[in-house]
Amino acid sequence: MQQQFLAYKSSQIAWYRFGNGDRIVLCFHGYGESGMAFSFLEQLAGKEYSFLAIDLPYHGNTQWLEKKAFEPADLLQVCSQLLSSGGFRPHNSEPTFSLLGFSLGGRMALQLYQVIPSQVERVVLLAPDGLKVNFWYWLSTQTIAGNRLFAFTMKKPSWFFGLLRLFNRLGWVNTSIFKFVNYYIGNGEVRRLLYARWHCLRHIKPRLKKIRNAVTENKTPVRLLYGRHDRIILPGPGYRFSKGIESSCHISIIESGHQVLHEKHGKAIADSLMS
Repeated sequence: MQQQFLAYKSSQIAWYRFGNGDRIVLCFHGYGESGMAFSFLEQLAGKEYSFLAIDLPYHGNTQWLEKKAFEPADLLQVCSQLLSSGGFRPHNSEPTFSLLGFSLGGRMALQLYQVIPSQVERVVLLAPDGLKVNFWYWLSTQTIAGNRLFAFTMKKPSWFFGLLRLFNRLGWVNTSIFKFVNYYIGNGEVRRLLYARWHCLRHIKPRLKKIRNAVTENKTPVRLLYGRHDRIILPGPGYRFSKGIESSCHISIIESGHQVLHEKHGKAIADSLMS
């Protein structure tokens, strides 16, 4: 494993390399995690693949100092610099690589594919965000009123806790979601990071119709892995996304909760990269 830093504008992007294979995989971690989450793949497939993983803004060891949001253009430029820094840019052609994204990282992978589909060999998404617009995320990050309410709630969350408990008792919010949200709201520093992360990444909004068209045009293999017991991200949006591109897009349900990116599921992940 190699950890390095990439200078980008005023910021420092932490990134990691796992494996020394000729085939490149750009990896995007889930919420609250870091690129280190992909380290177990080195033992499984490091001879054939080089896994390059960044820490997203406000995650891991990345120091994001920009005053503006992280834009799709930033994502593209960071990944381009990452490939160059890793020595993966051939002299006479653009590099081809695969994309691997878990949860929040699925949205990153989809956005990057949307911008440069012809350079992508394969897309593997693990319990991905980005295939469905979450109402609360949309309200909190895409509307002025919602953003103000979000900022207020992160400072004074007691009213939200009460509402969440009520919804849980009424059965409108399942226990897994209740525990998930309670964890991310119950600590002041965690709330601060939640606001910073959501606000910073609010412009990463993949357009699914455009992506499906690109998958068809480029015949890009897409593999979706979902946990059978996941109550955070369900497979329904994946099945809807796959309509019309079934020949390229395959969905697998594995024995997992939401944490699909785990060493015990390494074989299923590796198989998705190769088959």
